[in-house]
Amino acid sequence: MSEIAKEQNIPPKFLAVILSELSREGLVVSHRGRDGGYELAVPPVDIRYGDVVRIMRGSLALVPCASRYAYERCNNCVVEADCRLRSVMLRVRDQTAALLDSITFADPVPLEPTFQSK
Repeated sequence: MSEIAKEQNIPPKFLAVILSELSREGLVVSHRGRDGGYELAVPPVDIRYGDVVRIMRGSLALVPCASRYAYERCNNCVVEADCRLRSVMLRVRDQTAALLDSITFADPVPLEPTFQSK
């Protein structure tokens, strides 16, 4: 864990929380002892980035009314059917999910983001 924290510039306590959560979800296993540490519990090809974000964040939606699994009506909101922001946020959620669910830990990830503008 200390190697990961140092390499990725993550505070060790924060990394411990992340690894603990991933362990509870069955994505990593921990080994105790002098040669202990963490390793993936499943093949990298079976771990999608969308799964990890959902585990850590609970939802891919940016607003509660656009969440698929943790829906909540927004406070002080107009009627949802008339809310233009909600319709945009539903599209953002769906496109985010499509992207994150299409990339596994086994896939190479580009170092530089590529943005496509309309």
